[in-house]
Amino acid sequence: MYLTSEVKQEIFESRGHGKSKIDTGSAESQIALFTFRINHLTEHLKKNHKDHSTRLGLLKLVGKRRSLLDYLIKTDIARYRAIIAELGIRK
Repeated sequence: MYLTSEVKQEIFESRGHGKSKIDTGSAESQIALFTFRINHLTEHLKKNHKDHSTRLGLLKLVGKRRSLLDYLIKTDIARYRAIIAELGIRK
């Protein structure tokens, strides 16, 4: 599988999204994880454009990430701007 526990820890550690390598509950770490999964599924759909079940899963992930980003906008705009800049989600 493409997303093992080692890969998750690397996402949380190297990019500094969470407070520690086991911090999986913060909004920043979840957004980073969703972004990694979204990028992987996007590449998969470029090769397999008829895979509709994966497309549905991708849309659900995008919605979850959007709701977390909306939460960050409402609670702390500085954290929102930092995660957007770090991940390069917006142009």
